[in-house]
Amino acid sequence: MKNFAPAQLFDQSTQPHIVTLIALASISALAMNIFLPSLPSMAAYYNTTPSVMSLSVAIYLGASALLQLFSGPISDRIGRRPVILVSLVLFIIASLATIWAPNAETFLALRFVQAFAATTMVLSRAIVRDTVGKDAAASKIAYVTMGMAVAPMIGPGIGGYLDKYFGWQAIFILLAALGVCIFILTWFDLGETAPKGKTSFPKQVIEYKQLLSSQRFWGYCLASALGSGSFFIYLGGGPFVGTEIFNLTPEQLGLYFGAPAIGYFAGNFMSGRWSEKFGINTMVFCGLGFTSLGSALSLIVSYAGYGSSLSFFGFMCFVGFGNGMTIPNATAGMLSVRPNLAGTASGLGSAIMIGGGAALSALAGAMVSTDTGEIPLLWLMECSAVSGIFIMLLVLARQRQLAGQIAKTASFYPVQENDLK
Repeated sequence: MKNFAPAQLFDQSTQPHIVTLIALASISALAMNIFLPSLPSMAAYYNTTPSVMSLSVAIYLGASALLQLFSGPISDRIGRRPVILVSLVLFIIASLATIWAPNAETFLALRFVQAFAATTMVLSRAIVRDTVGKDAAASKIAYVTMGMAVAPMIGPGIGGYLDKYFGWQAIFILLAALGVCIFILTWFDLGETAPKGKTSFPKQVIEYKQLLSSQRFWGYCLASALGSGSFFIYLGGGPFVGTEIFNLTPEQLGLYFGAPAIGYFAGNFMSGRWSEKFGINTMVFCGLGFTSLGSALSLIVSYAGYGSSLSFFGFMCFVGFGNGMTIPNATAGMLSVRPNLAGTASGLGSAIMIGGGAALSALAGAMVSTDTGEIPLLWLMECSAVSGIFIMLLVLARQRQLAGQIAKTASFYPVQENDLK
């Protein structure tokens, strides 16, 4: 790893400034949820159903997963900077084009292109691993995502008011304008943090095998995917629950919908403060516990007959808090398996996480109805979080087993970090 001087804004020879990293990580999250309060009005505009328009979330997540499979190894090969800049240009173009989309099908196709913003999110994490050591990576990723949490916290509220006073098209004008600002910031502040790879791209893709054969990578990846799965389920079914079951207006839904981001912000703060002290495994396990707690409490209240918009969205703060602890620490674990493939690991891990999220989001949208209420959605969230806890228990058991094996052979063979598969 190359040594970088402390960050100086608009100085490409130093570490990228934290403001740049937060902006790169935030734009994808903002584009994912800022328009959710407008789904009913968009459905009316295109003369289709809200369930069809809700596919824009699943398509965005699925496209993000697909694109990250390639953006990671490409960035390891040619560098982070060019991949990020091209992705921002495509995001800006797609955001503007959605304003004139003639039908729902075209809009959904443009959402696929807009998902190039996810490349900037995943590569901002790889940049952290490029510029700081393993021990500090989880903390810095947590601080970056803590700042990123502000976007989904305020995004739906902003989107709801833009829809009310200017129409849903104003939301995508705002996204395009923000994309331009972030492009300018990145152009002047972000130098190249990863040396160009010496192997060909086809050979680099083959190196995915190194990650796929690592039990540690799969453990952290699945724990992150299942923990964040609760949030993606919420994204897929939450707008329907808010508007059709609890009869919230778009601006009310926008305010309520940002509740998990408040918890996410707090969870990121805890990760930044305590990850180095307690270790990433402990933080991931605790984060999954809080995620499970949030949906469990909401289920209890709903079964008792006291379910309301306040209870449903309020308990989502626990889900956000758990995700804020789980995701940065699990990400740091994924990136530490093969540091020379940080971009590939970040892309592959995030693709699995978001691809699973897209499937769960689509499933959640299909499960909820006015007859069933919010309970099927909450059960799906709970099952996802509990599955993550089970995976993490297996990871901890495997780590103890490996530690015992290594202790027996350490006097004969030197042990490298990558031996811990």
